[in-house]
Order: sequence, then C-alpha cells, then structure tokens
Amino acid sequence: MSRARQPPLVTGISPKEGVAWTKVTIRGENLGMGPPDLIGLLICGHNCLLTAEWMSASKIVCRVGPAKDDKGKIIVTTKSGGLGTSTVSFRLLKPERIGILDQSAVWVDEMNYYDMRTNRNKGISPLSLRPSNPLGIELDKGKIPQKDMELIFPRMSGDFTSENFSATWYLIENHSESSFEQLKVAANNLKKQATKKNEGSLAYVKGGLSTFFEAQDALSAIHQRLESDGTERVEGSMTQRLENILNRASDTADTLFQEVLGRKDKADSTRNALNVLQRFKFLFNLPLNIERNIQKGDYDVVINDYEKAKSLFGNTEVPVFKKVYAEVETRIQALRRLLLEKLLQTPSTLHDQKRYIRYLSDLHAPGDPAWHCIDAQHKWILQLMQDCRDEFITGQRVSMGALDLEGDARPSALGRLGHTTTLKRGGSLRIPRSNTWHYETPQQVQFVEKLSDVVIGQLPNFWKLWISYVNGSLFSETGEKSGQVEKSKKNARQRQNDFKKMIEEMTHRLVKLVRGALLPTTLPKSEQNLYGGWDNKTDLSGVWLTQIMHTIRACHEALSALEIPNDLLQVIQDLLLDLRVHCLMVTLVHTTEDVKRLAEKEDWVVDNEGITSLPSQFEQCLVQMLQSLKEPLEVKPGEINVLQLEQVQDQATELSVNIMRDFINCLEQLSIKTGGDIVSSHDISVDLSSPDRFPGIQEGFSPTSEQRLLIILSNCQYLERRTLLNLADHFEKHGFTGTEKITQVSVDAVRQLDRNLFEAYIERRADPISGSLEPGIYAGYFDWRDCQTPTGVRNYLKEALVNIITVHAEVFTVSKDLVPRVLSKIVESVADEMCRLMQCVSTFSKNGALQARLELCALRDAVATYLNPESNGSFKLALDALPQLHSGADKKLLEELLNKFKSSMQLQLTCFHPACVQPVKR
Repeated sequence: MSRARQPPLVTGISPKEGVAWTKVTIRGENLGMGPPDLIGLLICGHNCLLTAEWMSASKIVCRVGPAKDDKGKIIVTTKSGGLGTSTVSFRLLKPERIGILDQSAVWVDEMNYYDMRTNRNKGISPLSLRPSNPLGIELDKGKIPQKDMELIFPRMSGDFTSENFSATWYLIENHSESSFEQLKVAANNLKKQATKKNEGSLAYVKGGLSTFFEAQDALSAIHQRLESDGTERVEGSMTQRLENILNRASDTADTLFQEVLGRKDKADSTRNALNVLQRFKFLFNLPLNIERNIQKGDYDVVINDYEKAKSLFGNTEVPVFKKVYAEVETRIQALRRLLLEKLLQTPSTLHDQKRYIRYLSDLHAPGDPAWHCIDAQHKWILQLMQDCRDEFITGQRVSMGALDLEGDARPSALGRLGHTTTLKRGGSLRIPRSNTWHYETPQQVQFVEKLSDVVIGQLPNFWKLWISYVNGSLFSETGEKSGQVEKSKKNARQRQNDFKKMIEEMTHRLVKLVRGALLPTTLPKSEQNLYGGWDNKTDLSGVWLTQIMHTIRACHEALSALEIPNDLLQVIQDLLLDLRVHCLMVTLVHTTEDVKRLAEKEDWVVDNEGITSLPSQFEQCLVQMLQSLKEPLEVKPGEINVLQLEQVQDQATELSVNIMRDFINCLEQLSIKTGGDIVSSHDISVDLSSPDRFPGIQEGFSPTSEQRLLIILSNCQYLERRTLLNLADHFEKHGFTGTEKITQVSVDAVRQLDRNLFEAYIERRADPISGSLEPGIYAGYFDWRDCQTPTGVRNYLKEALVNIITVHAEVFTVSKDLVPRVLSKIVESVADEMCRLMQCVSTFSKNGALQARLELCALRDAVATYLNPESNGSFKLALDALPQLHSGADKKLLEELLNKFKSSMQLQLTCFHPACVQPVKR
C-alpha cells in the first residue's frame, strides 16, 4: 500500500540562494505523512535531514549545509513515496569572511586561517584576520625577488594591511601573469565589496533576519511556559530550577577554562599592544622621518606628514601620543625658523621665495612670511643701488657677484646699445675708437649701466612677488586653500599703501643716483653728498649722454611692461626729460667747439665750382649733430617734445645761431690769415708768359691773400645758395621750431661777410690798376695839347688791360661764377678813373682828342662784356669831354687804329669774350 503513494515532488524553495546554514522553506507535494515518514533530504548534494523540520505534507523547513556543489536540486525521500524529484534548484553562495570590524548577527567561531607571514596554518584570533585574496581571483605568485621589489619601491610594501601599501607591488607579486579580463573581474569584485560595506546596518539586519525570528519564537515559547507554570519565585519552580542550572553551568565553565582564558587575555593584551605599535608606527617614526627629510630638503613630505599627524593626533588625550606629538611640534618649529631664514636670505630667486612662503603658510607660521620677504627684498634692492654708487665713487671695484643673480647671461645695457648707437660724433672730426673701447667708457656711463642692470634684474621679480601676494597665487596655483588665499588678499589690501611707498622709494633712489652722477645741480644741497660726489669725473659728451638716456628709457620700458602704475614711474619720466634737454644743450655746445676747429681742416683745394671741402664739412658736422640728437628729440609714449618747451626752444635756437656765427667767423679768420709765401700786390703785372704765374691750386700749396679772399667768397656764395638751405631742411626735419630765425641770421651774416670780402678784394686789385693809368698817360711828358698824329694805342692802356686779364685769370682759376661780378667792378673802377682824367684835361689838340678817343674806345670795346650802367656812364662822360671829330679822315683813321689794336691784342682779349672754356681743376 505504501508503494501506491506518489513520490515527493518539490515545486518551490524560499529563498532560492544563500550561504551555508541558511534556513530555507521547501514546498511541494507528497512530502511525507509525518516526521517519521521523512527519511532523506538532499540540497545541492548535501544531506540536510538533521536540520529538517516536517511541517506538513506540503512544507518542510531546514538549514542548508556546506555542500560541494554551488547549485543543485532539492531531493526529498519518504518511506511512503520513495525518492522524489524537484522542479526547482538552490544556489549555494560562498560564505563571506567576517573581519574584525564587520557586524555579524551570529557568533563567529575561531577557525584555522592561512597566515601569509609564516606560510603555515595557525589558529589565530579574529582580531588579526585579513583576507588572503582581496581581489577574488586566482593568485599567481611572481618570480621577482623581494630585494628587487624593495629597490623598485623604496619605503613601500606589498602587504595591503600596511600603511605604505603599494598596489603596483601587490599586483606584480600576486597577479603578474593575470590577464586583463581577470583584472577587470577583480575590479568588479572590489566594487561589490565596497557596495556591501556601504549598505551598513541594513545588510546586517537582512542577513540575521531568520535568527531574529528564531529568537522571537524561543522567547514566546518560554513566556508561555512561564505563564502556565506561574511566575512566583518559589523553591522548586521552573524558573528557580533554570536559574540554578545556569549558575552551575557558569561555575563549571569558569573552573574548566579559567587558566586558558587568562592566557588568552594576556595574549590578547600583548597582541593589542603590538597592533597599536604597528597601526600607529607612522606617529612613532615621524620625528626621525622629519629630521631626515629636512636634511634632504623634502619639505613637501614633511608638511604632508605633519598635516596628517595633526589631523589624527592634534587633540589626542592619550599620554604616549601627546608626548610623541609634542616632539613632532618641536621639530616643526625648528623647520619654521629654518624656512624663514632661507626666505629672508638674499639673493634668492622668485621661485624659491614663493616655495618658502607656501611652506611656511602650510606650516601655519606666525605672522605674515610673504610680507616679511617683500620688506627684506625692498631693503636689499635699495642697498644694492647705493652700493653700486659707492663702488664707482671710491673706484674700488669690489666683487659684485650679488648683482649677477641666477647666472644671468643677459648682456648689459651698454652691450645692448652697442649695435644701435654710434660712438663717433662729427664723422671725420672724431678718431675711431680702438679695441679698448669698453675700458675707455666713462665711469658715469658704466655706473648707469650697472645701476640699470640692478633695477631691471631685481625690481621685476619684486613686483611679481607682490602680484602673487595680492592675487593669492603664493599659496595656491590651482584654486584650493581658499582660506589662505582670502587671508592673503585681505593682508595685501591693508598693505597696499606701504608697498606703493616701497616702489616710490626705489624709483626715487634710482633717479637721485642718476641725477647725482649726471645732473647734480638738480638735487637739493642736502642730498648732493649722499647721491653726488662725481666732481672729479669726466664731463660727458652728447653721445655718452644719449647712450645713458637710452639705458634709462630701456629701464622705464621694462618697468612699464610689468604694468606698474604710471604715477609710480613719473619720476623716471621727469629724469628722462631733464636728460634729453641736457643732452641737447651739451651736443649743441660741443658742436660749436667742433665748428671752431674746422678752420684747421681747410686744405684750400677747390673743385670745379670753386668750393673747398669746408662747407661740406660744416654741413656734415651739423647733420651728424642732428642725427645724434634723433633719440633725445624722439618722443616716446608718455613723453613730451622738449622743443615745445619755450625755454628749451629759445636756448636751442640761440646755440644753433651761435654755431652758424662761429662758422662764419671761422671763414672770416681764414680770409685774413697771412703767411710768408703770400704774393704781394705789385707782382700782379708780371709777365703773362711765365709758366708759374698761375700755379694750379693743389694739395699742399699755400694760396695768396687775394686767392684766400676769392676762395672764401666762393664758399660764401655756396653757403647761401646750397648749404644753409639744406641745413634749414634738416633742422625742420628734426623738429627745430626756430629754423627761420637760424636761417635768417645765418644768411645775413654770410652776406655781410661776402660784402666785406668782396670790397677787400676789389680794393686790392682795382686800386693798383686805376692808379697806374695817370702815370702811364703822362709818361714821357705827354701833353694833350701838343702831340703827334696817333699811330696806335699806347702801352699804358695795354698794361692796364693785361692787369685786368690777370685779375680775370686769377678769379677764373678759383670760380668762373665770380668773374662777371669781379670784372664788372674792376672795369667800373678803371672807367671812373679814365673819366676823371679826361675831365681834368683843360684843352685837347686835334691829335690829342683823336688819341684820347682812340684809347677810350679801345678800352671800352675790349671790356664790353663786363660793362655795367655805372661804367657805361663813365665812358660816355669821358667821350663827351673830348672834342668831336668832324673830318672823315679822322674817323677813318680812328677806325683803322681800333682794328689794328684789336688784331694785335686778339689773343689777350679772348678772355673777355662771353663764350669761355669751362675751368678745369688742375
């Protein structure tokens, strides 16, 4: 009959998965007629019959045992139905290892765990448990020796319970040959573990929910029994008996395990002490580590360790921790003093300053280290500037290593200007500089160069340090540490006026030192001793002043590029203005001296236009002067035009006029210069056939006084016609506003000199010719009232013409442009003298009148090219004073004699013809 019943059939299980010893409820059909009928229960291959509790033919409750299979069927066996089947399956999860800090709803027994430190099985307390495989994948021990790992990862460890745990070390040691997919699985396992830990109490409650229910059921059963038995505390009651049983069990347990538990407590205490030392070894080793890292300069490591120790043990009440932490504070205080000393040490780079300030801020140093650094740098820069001046004043070139900071290979300002500024003034008037040029540089120039290098080298870093202090970047480059940044900004706002005074003091010191070297009269007398003292040094020329001005401009531009406010740099602009004015005046004065020395350069060699090199040298001198003034007169942004200042304009115009006058005086001095080789005026009538009569004007020859007059006259004409106009254009091009006055004064002076020289030359050449006429006319007791019939022009007139030809040749040799002007005046003087002589004759005979008319007509026709209204009038008056010719024979005779004269003197008179050959320089 029992065989006739259907076999058991499992149709459901709750829950469907769980770890070993999970309580499950099995539902199905024909699960037995009662507890004795149930003879077998397998879940995932594990016999669970011992924990099974038969509830009904369709329900069984049991606990899942530690089966080998992860997933399997639920098989129920009964006496009445035999071996059953299952339509569902159960999944057995691997149990999670309970750590020392994990919550657990059940008691965790001590078990045998694998100790990685000793490589042997050892029963240890759960307090020292640690997972052997935290990644949850198969271990694959590497073959790299431990010593090599320690060299690769100094001061690190592959033990994941260590404070210096290195994940890279652990992966190389345990998973060196794991595939990337396996590592991805390991990463997912770690994420799951982190998720489970975050679930906290909820997971704890869910995991122990069945335990809570069992406890509740047990308590309810006890409560029901107590109610039925009574709650009185009487002898023999169930409650009393239960209490007695429990007390006896407790006493027996204490007797049995007292010694074992004592040893266990002592071992636990020792183990806990070792755990404390191991756990807090960071704090105990920190003082020694701080000393070592300070010696190595690893201040970042020290600060990070200190911040960590402060956050963990800053407020501890544990005596041993307080003692060790006090020692740490002592080391940190010494580090603060060391960093502050390094911060205030000079010279130092901007990078080091920022680094030390950030260190001190992170160490919570008292006061404001950034402001202390700014103040120290300010005093140091001022001292550098003053030392630079004292060095040059005393002439003792002490070591200036402090000025060449950071291995600065930047060339000095003097070197930077060497390719742009010419060091020659006046062209050929200046001897080219030798190879020892740098060593011949005036002391003031070298001083300004060195001073500028100090300012340009130090002030930018000083300004950048302040900017970093203002915007808070001293403490954070990325925006963190907002508290320190805001504190820095607040301190900067409070000290803004103090810093402005520092910049003003440095710029004023720079300006006063330069003024003391170049413009001492612009300093108050009380400051001349402090910043002056250059009385015995060389006065600088305009070129050196221009170079200094260029240096100061470069310094100003470098400071302006830092975006320093213009009001703080205005004092440098004022210095530049005074230097530009001073350079202008000094250049004009030195040019005046150069012009005065131009007379020494006159070589008296004329070109085809009758001009020597003197006007060209004069023009070149002034052009080079104006070119050297190009930079002083140039108007940079923020500067004013010095020539627009009324006082400067008047002084520059006056000095320019003096230059012109000095050159004209130089020409005048050359015109009156005398020498032992000057030919006297009576030599003018020497024989024209002499080959040495008109020597070529060549280099090395000394001209006569008359030739000097002619050459200077020719130069004066060239000056008025060309040079002065060119110079006027150059003056206007360079912005001189008094050009009209300069040109007008110069032209007037040249014209006055021209008139004086021309009159002097005419006086020297015309007077001898005119003076020789009267003695020549009356030579041999000639009498106009009693003379023979004319046979030709007498010799006195021929001699006069030859003397005029001599003057023509002399003038033509120098400049053909002067010939008409000079010859016209000479002819005018001779005609006037002939008119006077004819008018003085009281009576002419017929032959005398014919002779006089012949000579007057011969002279007039010979010099007809150079007749002017005055000379024409004189000839007319002279002819009118003669008796008229009435007979045709006399007129014919007169014409024949004139033709004879012109024929005989044709060669000599050719020079008077309008078409003349061009002069040739010989």
